Amino acid sequence: MPVPRPGRPVRGSTTGRPIMAAMDLLGRRWALRLIWELRDGPVGARALLGRCEGLSSSVLYQRLGELTESGLASSGAGGYELTPLGADLGRALGPLDEWARRWADARGD
Repeated sequence: MPVPRPGRPVRGSTTGRPIMAAMDLLGRRWALRLIWELRDGPVGARALLGRCEGLSSSVLYQRLGELTESGLASSGAGGYELTPLGADLGRALGPLDEWARRWADARGD
């Protein structure tokens, strides 16, 4: 499956709107978890596998490749890390996290 890009059709949308491309990318298994694990700095692939129980190495490398191709992550001597754009995404998810907590509280979950 190709890496979602703004301006091109993606799963669930033929418009190519940037938000739809982002939702397609972030909706892939383990993508958000990997962004979460990279939030504090570089992490090696083995460490990521250790932190993400149930994540296979093939899916790990596929997602890291997609995040790298999308400009959200990069790899270096210290492992994988978020780019400035990826760090911006992490900060942008903060309000969604706050909303999700309010939603859980409202439901009593």
